[in-house]
Amino acid sequence: MDLLAVVVVSLILVPLTIFWGGNPVSLVLGLIFALFLPGYALMAAVFPKRHDLDTVRRLALSFGFSIVVVPLVGVFLNYTPWGIGIYSVLISLLVFIIIAAAAAWFRRRRIIPEERFEPRFHFSLAGFRGRQHLWDVVLLVLLLVVIVGAISTLVYVARPAEEPWFTEFYMLGPEGRAENYPDVVVLGEEAAITLGVINHERVASEYSMRVFIEGKTVAEVATGTLEHGEGWEQKDSFTPLEVGEAQLVEIWLYREDKNIAYYVLRLWIDVVGNK
Repeated sequence: MDLLAVVVVSLILVPLTIFWGGNPVSLVLGLIFALFLPGYALMAAVFPKRHDLDTVRRLALSFGFSIVVVPLVGVFLNYTPWGIGIYSVLISLLVFIIIAAAAAWFRRRRIIPEERFEPRFHFSLAGFRGRQHLWDVVLLVLLLVVIVGAISTLVYVARPAEEPWFTEFYMLGPEGRAENYPDVVVLGEEAAITLGVINHERVASEYSMRVFIEGKTVAEVATGTLEHGEGWEQKDSFTPLEVGEAQLVEIWLYREDKNIAYYVLRLWIDVVGNK
């Protein structure tokens, strides 16, 4: 019955893990599937007799065998056309469990019933007397701590991350691509750029921008109110005030407060005179 249960549980956990991908529950189910069931099936095939191992050692070896089996399956898949992926790993482990469980069933059938291993869940304090049984208790406690710790850690790591609050502020070339930024501008002519803002602040926000050249205001732009997730992009231009090399162009973004810059973008241009 234990071998049948291992196969049936595996057949249930694999689709649940696949269809609930990314969900903490599916990760816990996948952890149970990967870190216990393959090792238990293999351990049952290697030690089919009742007196080969006691229950505590069988549980411990189930985890130990699984830790060995899963990486080996990954190495095998790495040299196959399927590669290492969530589907290929789960299906391969499922096939391994079925084959190992079948081998364990075959080996048990060749042993007389009195010597076959059958899972028994009997607890008695009298059975834990003596040094040897004390080590069994310690091993069992450590095993439970490791299981609980592994599951807790996985759930904590896999919890949905809280979306950060921020504003995207970017500058592109005049064609709306990250190229052809103005670097040489003729005095009296306009330099074209594309400015963009995307609101990720979780609240509606009003933005405005000022363009400075060497600290002097040459242009102002307003986006109006943007809702959370809403974006704004517009082609704008500015006109240099004097000739000079490596003039610093700064675009200051303001959010709500018009006196404190929220973000600053910078660009350097050479301004030449009319020929």
